Amino acid sequence: MKPKIESLSPNQWEAYKAVRLRALADNPNAFGSTLEKEIEYSESDWRSRLQRTDCRTFIARSEKEMPIGVVVGAPHDGNAGLVAMWVAPKERKKGIGSALIDAVINWSKENNFEEVFLDVADENVSAIQLYESKGFIRTGTIGTLPPPREHVTEHQRSLKIQRSDQDGVINSESLRSST
Repeated sequence: MKPKIESLSPNQWEAYKAVRLRALADNPNAFGSTLEKEIEYSESDWRSRLQRTDCRTFIARSEKEMPIGVVVGAPHDGNAGLVAMWVAPKERKKGIGSALIDAVINWSKENNFEEVFLDVADENVSAIQLYESKGFIRTGTIGTLPPPREHVTEHQRSLKIQRSDQDGVINSESLRSST
């Protein structure tokens, strides 16, 4: 089954809240924020996150329409950033993460960004493998998560967006062969 990916509007704040809180509970060392902080957010806080015109939030839905994955495309130093990526544990290795990444790449192309950046915890081996399979390479930039998880080291990866002359489709094969 191909995952159903959709871009969220502010009116869909409850679906975003549900999947974001699940993500924070499941993997607290993968995000810059905490469950304890975001569980206190009001409806207005959730809506305002989805109202930003410079960002796009995508979720993946199951056959039963339950949110099972999330990712955000956001500006990053003149390029695009792929942030807050998460897929429910039982849904991993089914192409959902790949489809969410594709949604951010396509959003990046639509906004004429030339590169997509992301940060990933060094301990998150499965995410690193997924990003590598999509063509993301290490940039050499390293850091840590903000307190209280400053013990979690992470590194940055990037993907240069390539377009074909015919249809604007990303040409990941030529990208891989050029790195």
